[in-house]
Amino acid sequence: MRKIILGIAIATLFFSYQPNAMAQSKKNQQVVVVIDLNNTKDDKVQVTVSAPTITTNEIVYHIPKIIPGTYSVDDYGKFIDDLKAVDSKGASLEVTKLDDDSWSIKNATKLDKISYWVNDTFDIESGGGFGKGVFSPAGTNIVEGKNFLLNNHGFVGYFDAKKDLTYNVTVTHPETLFGATSLVDSDSSTTSDTFVVSRYNDLVDNPIMYSAPDYTTFNVDGMDILFSVYSPNGKHTAKDLSPELEKCMRAQKKFLGAINTNKRYTVLLYLSDMKAKDARGFGALEHNSSTSVVFPEMMPNSALGKELIDVVSHEFFHIVTPLGVHSNEIHYFDFNTPKMSQHLWMYEGVTEYFANLFQVNQGLIDEDAFYKRMAGKINNSKRLDDTMPFTTMSENVLVEPYKEQYLNVYEKGALIGMCIDIIIREKSNGQKGILDLMQKLTNEYGPKKPFNDSELFGKITELTYPEVGSFLTTYVSGTTPIPYADYFAKMGIAKTKIQKASNPFMNKKSGGITGTSDKEIKVKANTELSPFLTTLGLKGDDIITAINGTEYTLDQISEMMTAAQKWKEGDTVTMKIKRDGKELTLSGKVILSYEESEGYHTVDASKNTLKEAWLKG
Repeated sequence: MRKIILGIAIATLFFSYQPNAMAQSKKNQQVVVVIDLNNTKDDKVQVTVSAPTITTNEIVYHIPKIIPGTYSVDDYGKFIDDLKAVDSKGASLEVTKLDDDSWSIKNATKLDKISYWVNDTFDIESGGGFGKGVFSPAGTNIVEGKNFLLNNHGFVGYFDAKKDLTYNVTVTHPETLFGATSLVDSDSSTTSDTFVVSRYNDLVDNPIMYSAPDYTTFNVDGMDILFSVYSPNGKHTAKDLSPELEKCMRAQKKFLGAINTNKRYTVLLYLSDMKAKDARGFGALEHNSSTSVVFPEMMPNSALGKELIDVVSHEFFHIVTPLGVHSNEIHYFDFNTPKMSQHLWMYEGVTEYFANLFQVNQGLIDEDAFYKRMAGKINNSKRLDDTMPFTTMSENVLVEPYKEQYLNVYEKGALIGMCIDIIIREKSNGQKGILDLMQKLTNEYGPKKPFNDSELFGKITELTYPEVGSFLTTYVSGTTPIPYADYFAKMGIAKTKIQKASNPFMNKKSGGITGTSDKEIKVKANTELSPFLTTLGLKGDDIITAINGTEYTLDQISEMMTAAQKWKEGDTVTMKIKRDGKELTLSGKVILSYEESEGYHTVDASKNTLKEAWLKG
């Protein structure tokens, strides 16, 4: 009887304490972080990190030196102040700073928490401070009560050998600020958000932007899109910019088809106040399910919308590569002693190619515009080292002389993608292209199965044609410049001179219109106007208010010029203007000026079917 009672008692004790023990054990296998946005100090934010179980007498805490997608050493640890470590009783533990990004903690088995203050990067980008600025979309911002851009690698680090533990991150914030991110908030509070990710890399992969709510949402074929905007002076809103972004992303999703299965995607747009100490590194940075973008707030709405589409389209296509298909160097990225992959031609180059190809594929630009973009990339690539093996440059991109060639990933890298696409189209009679190759690579590997750098060319050759393998070894890992004319010729395209109509508003490559401080469109005075403007009867200082029933201001000048580009000789145009304070209506026929233009154009109609499969298939 005693044994049975004792057994029951033990069992009772076991089941009574097991949940707490399990919870404690689970907690000890997490890195628990609190980022306090409510109490800034000297433009800094405090971060507290509760350590997981540590079994060594010494542990090193790292803030990243470099992050994926930037290809530059930025030393985010330079922005960390006053790092302290304490045990469970609050007693200090010895901390030694090893370098810009690493801190050694003694008696680490007793470690309970570390805390430190984080400076932002935006404040020093215009010079001074920590020296060379961080690329803004990979940077951080702290403006008390208004905006916090949390690129998490700038706020949270990792302990040696603990990157694969769960991270539980709570952000406390003013109730007036909304946190835009693709992460899921598991906290119902209006003043704190809690995000749980399976490993450190996933935390770095998900930026968060806190600001007054200014966002739109829409769904694209099962993918929920969140678009959040911070405009410090209220010049731009998500509502104004969202239509073009939505149109772009719908076209991208249609172009990708089954290759993309993302369910959530977030676009964070930070607009920099050029009159203040603010971000200066404009562009975007990709993530698996989001893009962070930084542009100057002073841009006109139409120009900002166009630039937004160009950069977001590039970053969104990164879901194909390297986010979907990548090497061990990417998958097991070392934030402090990085080893770079050989295949930037694919990660950045193919992505940039897709960002241009999809626009002609989906009718956002015409084929002449596409050829012009590719011709521009050819010219730009020739200004760089055209004989440097791309794989060698990629593998050594963090050091000179390879580092200075990095921009070629967007020029020659995209052209490499184009040539591979053309080879596959030709060999498959137009039935397949490089998008099919990327789908096959995704099926072969995918985001959780990295490949070995040295094996990729062989795998691509296996999945395509021997000619693709020969191209890769000759022009990508070899030193031979690419004979682009040979590849264009396969599609019936060649460089030739043609008579091209100029925009009706343009005369001798100069514009006849300008803008005013009141955002009006004004005809230039003391300038030779185009035949169209002259025949219509316009004079210097006239204000154009509407054309063919559509009203225009300086914010819509891009749309006005685009519409005019579609006019044909002899079309009737009605224009409303203001002259000396009076409203007038002018009407006349379109007169076009022509100039000789050299570029890539169709010269062999027998290849039209193949060309259409390439551009529209």
